[in-house]
Amino acid sequence: MAFELPDLPYAHDALADKGMSKETLEYHHDLHHNAYVTNGNKAIEGTEWAGKSLEEIIKGTYDPNAVAQNGIFNNISQLWNHNQFWEMMGPGDSKMPGELESALTEAFGSVDKFKDAFSAAGAGQFGSGWAWLVKDSDGSLKVTKTENGVNPLCFGQTALLGCDVWEHSYYIDFRNKRPAYLTNFLDNLVNWENVASRM
Repeated sequence: MAFELPDLPYAHDALADKGMSKETLEYHHDLHHNAYVTNGNKAIEGTEWAGKSLEEIIKGTYDPNAVAQNGIFNNISQLWNHNQFWEMMGPGDSKMPGELESALTEAFGSVDKFKDAFSAAGAGQFGSGWAWLVKDSDGSLKVTKTENGVNPLCFGQTALLGCDVWEHSYYIDFRNKRPAYLTNFLDNLVNWENVASRM
């Protein structure tokens, strides 16, 4: 069964007053995300991966020794990444649940220090990629960054929060100011209840 583009969990203009415009969501979700769906389905058609879950394909096609990943991985991983990304944001005023705040404070010293580390990871990712808050296999929380479409599943980690730092995610609204985009993402866009639910 072919993968499908999931609907956004909110209207295209729902995040506009929080710094992510309707135009960005139209391009990012309707065109970029949809291209990963279309190309991913084509790539797995007739292969051993047809009929497998996104997670199975990602873990099975990731090559830790490769400088550039294969086409199946690239498209399927980005399909999964974006499925998570839209859910990790929301139009409402999201209050960070107490258990998440405590876990971040324990791991990083404070919520502000976590945000600093997350922003630094995203700003420091050379070229395209993602910044992540992950729960590692030992249960500890860490901030990581990955290139291109690589994600925490590749390393046996649970993705709690991810921010797309490909230019198409922010260029319409922030031009080349990736640090400003990251700050706005953390301060205005994150659905902290969703992040907490992933722990």
